[in-house]
Amino acid sequence: MENKELMRKYELMAIIDAKLAQEEKDRIFKEVADIISQNGGKVINSQVWLEKHRLTFPIKKCKEGTYYLVNFESDGSINEKVRSLLKLNERILRFAWQKIEPKVPEAVRS
Repeated sequence: MENKELMRKYELMAIIDAKLAQEEKDRIFKEVADIISQNGGKVINSQVWLEKHRLTFPIKKCKEGTYYLVNFESDGSINEKVRSLLKLNERILRFAWQKIEPKVPEAVRS
């Protein structure tokens, strides 16, 4: 079986303090991409989704956050390790990810 068949697509959203200097934000974004890459994942796309957004409630005393979006592929075996490393990074306020399910054409569903 070819390895590419086992790769699944994921979307990761991380929130960091919007008051950080741009160099610090860039460093954090690079660290997130490196965590995925170094553990066997492949980053497809990474970008700032919202530069400065007011949070609904303060997180770690921060009222505004910068939202960072990463689309990546993984075979699923790295998920727990990446999750643990993201939790340990104190500069990441919150993160969430989900598996992206491939869309099935309407003709195939019927």
